[in-house]
Amino acid sequence: MTILYLLIPLAMLVMAIAIALFVWSVKSGQYDDLEGPAYRILMDDDDPRIPRRPGGDGGGNSAES
Repeated sequence: MTILYLLIPLAMLVMAIAIALFVWSVKSGQYDDLEGPAYRILMDDDDPRIPRRPGGDGGGNSAES
């Protein structure tokens, strides 16, 4: 029971440090993506992860569907 007198303040100290580091990282711009939206316009809409139909020419945009 007496260990709680040590663990509770220690846990609160660790939590305060974690919150302070998170606030610092947000304020310093660590989560800002300034280039992503600009490059997203130039990216192709063809996603190689889309499964293709077997026996086809591999193109996803055909008039046969």
